[in-house]
Amino acid sequence: MKGKNTKKKSGTDWKRLERMTDGEIDISDIPPLDESFFKNAAVRMPLPKKAVSLRLDSDLLDWFKEQGKGYQTRINAILRVYMQAMKSR
Repeated sequence: MKGKNTKKKSGTDWKRLERMTDGEIDISDIPPLDESFFKNAAVRMPLPKKAVSLRLDSDLLDWFKEQGKGYQTRINAILRVYMQAMKSR
């Protein structure tokens, strides 16, 4: 049984956005990226994830799966926040 779709409907007018040209998009609040920005910029690749076998309560796993695609990423994010909170103690 699939979980219900919990994604909220977007408030973006996608059809109007698709009709816009690049020149019609307001970017006045975005500062230009000059040489000073790139002087200290660095490409940082994410560390690869490790596959593990983890035993979770079935109702817990079902709840995460009901939230939709990306449930493993959400579990990872929650564990990361907990780890960071414990480190700052």
